[in-house]
Amino acid sequence: MTQEVKRNYLEINSLEDLNQASKPSADYTLNLLDPINFELNKFFYKNIGNKHKWVDRLVWTQEQWIDYASSKNVKTFILKCKDDLVGFFELIHHQEKKEVEIAYLGILEEYHNKKLGSYLLSEAIKESFKNKIIRTWVHTCTLDHKNALNNYITRGMKIFKTEVINI
Repeated sequence: MTQEVKRNYLEINSLEDLNQASKPSADYTLNLLDPINFELNKFFYKNIGNKHKWVDRLVWTQEQWIDYASSKNVKTFILKCKDDLVGFFELIHHQEKKEVEIAYLGILEEYHNKKLGSYLLSEAIKESFKNKIIRTWVHTCTLDHKNALNNYITRGMKIFKTEVINI
């Protein structure tokens, strides 16, 4: 059975265009994952992606996970509420193009509907522009969280490409 999926690519070209969401409370912390821990990347990918059909990496070997998470171009940030894991985002730096891709971004289901996605996206955009880049981009599709596209647009990102694919 095939399913038609609409994919939107969005970008933001200046930190000045960011409509920043505020931090929900002092209980939340966001930190760069250091030292690298591919198991956390894998945990978030599987647990958040399960509902949204994130399947590309499910076939990865442990070595592939380690290679990805250890790449100098990949940075993973973890959102916590006190000591509990809440969400994450991965940034891939494309130095040659002076751009950053928000590869994955998500909140664990038990933390949905708390405006945390808005905060997390704001922080992902802010982090990406710390690298003297000219563009941050992302893609989302109709399989992602129902508020994903609206969140990207509300934060100041603009659609630059749309496509329909069958999966």
